[in-house]
Amino acid sequence: MKEKVIAIFDVGKTNKKLLLFDYRLNLVIEQETRVAEIVDDDGFECDDIEKVEKWIRESILKLVHSEKYELTAINFATYGATIVYLDAQGKRIGPVYNYLRPIDEKIPERLYRRYGGQDEFCRRTASPALGMLNSGIQILWLKTEKPEVYDKVRYILHLPQYLSYLVTGKICSEHTSIGCHTGLWDFDNMKYHPWLSDYGLDLPEPVPVTTYTETEIEGKKINVGIGIHDSSSSLAPYFSDDGGQFLLISTGTWCINMNPFNNEKLTVEQLDNDCLCYMSITRQPVKSSRLFLGNMHDNGVRMLNEHFRTTEDFYKSAEYDPDLIRMLKNRYHGDRRAFFQSGPGSREFKETIDLFDFKSFDEGYLQLMSELADLVQEAIKLILPEKDDISNFYITGGFAKNKIFLKLLAKAFSSKKVYTSTISNSTALGAALVIYKSLSEKVPEPNLGLTEYKV
Repeated sequence: MKEKVIAIFDVGKTNKKLLLFDYRLNLVIEQETRVAEIVDDDGFECDDIEKVEKWIRESILKLVHSEKYELTAINFATYGATIVYLDAQGKRIGPVYNYLRPIDEKIPERLYRRYGGQDEFCRRTASPALGMLNSGIQILWLKTEKPEVYDKVRYILHLPQYLSYLVTGKICSEHTSIGCHTGLWDFDNMKYHPWLSDYGLDLPEPVPVTTYTETEIEGKKINVGIGIHDSSSSLAPYFSDDGGQFLLISTGTWCINMNPFNNEKLTVEQLDNDCLCYMSITRQPVKSSRLFLGNMHDNGVRMLNEHFRTTEDFYKSAEYDPDLIRMLKNRYHGDRRAFFQSGPGSREFKETIDLFDFKSFDEGYLQLMSELADLVQEAIKLILPEKDDISNFYITGGFAKNKIFLKLLAKAFSSKKVYTSTISNSTALGAALVIYKSLSEKVPEPNLGLTEYKV
């Protein structure tokens, strides 16, 4: 008898994954493929969308004809800030432009001026001014810079919904993709911002992320989801826990702190400090802050390795030393720092860093981690409400294995319970949870791999 499975296409900028989950939401198989980038019509690097399309179609056909698995549902989780344009016949127009492309600043500036200035526009849309990373600005860019292409556009989709469209042929939108620093969503009124209709943009009205289409593929009926933005998807598994209100700290190259329980409006100060809102699967704003933590850590470690002539992974042998931490706090008291510029909100390395202040690598590394923990603490405090009811911190990713980081953060937030979560592929698991609801009213509780970290 074939095993019933749910297929999730987890499409990142670098890696594209196909994951199969069983009906207990256990991972059955994971396949990873890399798709080399190509260049768009202006010579800028972009995803090879044709190869991604081919990979998805071929993978689905193999699963449909599998002798081992019975495919019952499909969903998609992808990176955001990416738009796909279709013509009146539903055919894709042009490449999928890279959100890292530079943009003439006059394009968004004209929009900001018309709607109360940059601060007010960004506050209302919960979107820091990020150029092409605001997908609404991408649409405006195409309309302004390539009018001959834009004139052919009939439908505008975010990437998760486009991949779903490839299978279902359904044009739709959903809140996690629209509500993610797009500059499209009016968080004051929880609907599209008026600028869309004023500029003649016609986007699909968003529907719940649990929406699906029963689609016949090779004679078999399969429930196909409408896709989900990857950040919102990675948050979804934690809503199934009954552990009270929580804050998710997702660490890696970026440290993204997500608070689904802060209903206060974003302030200009928060936007200036790289805060934004995602949208949860329940259509609630998720106030979030970001820090380039992994990058900052790696740069600091590289400096220490060069100075002390240590190996690349030497930092992994460093241990938390309370006496050394105390000594360093006395040396660098107040807002004085060794690695980073002083003052609240400062996240840049000093132009001159005197590593001769440290007698050993361990001493320098503990100071680096202390400063990074302080910066993470500042970023987290930006998204805690005035009445803070958060009881649990869930830490995932690479820094969940760094005991020095965990100790420093747990001490900084001693009133919270700090957990590490070893859940793997949380993005794909979130997408599986969403589409699972089309198969059964009773969704199994996923194993989050939680371990409480006690100071």
